[in-house]
Amino acid sequence: MNNFIKKTLAGTIAVAFLFTGCDAIKNANNTQKGGAVGATGGAVIGGVIGNNVGDGDNTALGAIIGGVVGGAAGAYIGNRMDKQAKEIENEIPGAEVTRVGEGINVTFDENSGVYFATEKYDLNEQSRNSLNKLAAIFKEYPDTNVLVEGHTDNTGSETYNMTLSKNRAQEVTDFFSSHGLSSSRFTTKWYGETQPKYDNSTADGRAKNRRVELAIVANEELKEEAKENADN
Repeated sequence: MNNFIKKTLAGTIAVAFLFTGCDAIKNANNTQKGGAVGATGGAVIGGVIGNNVGDGDNTALGAIIGGVVGGAAGAYIGNRMDKQAKEIENEIPGAEVTRVGEGINVTFDENSGVYFATEKYDLNEQSRNSLNKLAAIFKEYPDTNVLVEGHTDNTGSETYNMTLSKNRAQEVTDFFSSHGLSSSRFTTKWYGETQPKYDNSTADGRAKNRRVELAIVANEELKEEAKENADN
C-alpha cells in the first residue's frame, strides 16, 4: 500500500482526478459508487493505478478500479456486486469484505476464514470449508472474474517469501478450479513481502500481512449486459 500511495501521488493529473472521485463517492451507497466513479474520472484513475501498482501488475485494488465502466452501467454492476458481497459476508463472517466501485475486495488473514500454518501453503479443514462456501457463491454469480493474490510478512528472505506467497495463492486458485469453477475465471498473482498493509514490526501486523486477497470484478459479458440495460 505504501508503494501504491507513492506511485499514485507521482502523477499530479491522477491526483486531481482521485480527489474529485473521492469527493463524489464519499457519501454514496455501494450501488451508486459504481456510477459515480466513472462519472468523475475514475476510469482514468484506474488506468494509472493499474499500471503503477505491483511493478506493472494490478493489485487487488488496482484491478477493481482499473476495470470500471462507470455511469448507469456501473451502477447496474454495482447492484450485482452489492448482493454478492452481502452473501460473502453472511457465509464467511471472518472475511474482510470491502465493496470498491464496481467490484469486491475480500481479504483473508490468519484470523479470518482462510489461513495457513507457519511456513505452510496447504489448506487446512477450516480454510477448505470457507472456500467451499465461496465457491458456491461464485457459481451463483458466474458473470464475475476473480484475481487471487498471495502476500506475506517480512520474516525470512525475500526470495523465500515470494515463493511462499505464490504457493499459497496457487493453492487457493487450484481449490476453486477443482470444485467446478472454470480456471479461465481466475488470475493468480503473488507479491511476497512487497505489499504490506500493516506494520511488520508488530506481531499483529505481521499476522495480517500474511494474507490472501481476492478482487472480484465483472467479466466482459456482465459489462455488455450492463451497457445494454443502461441504454434501454
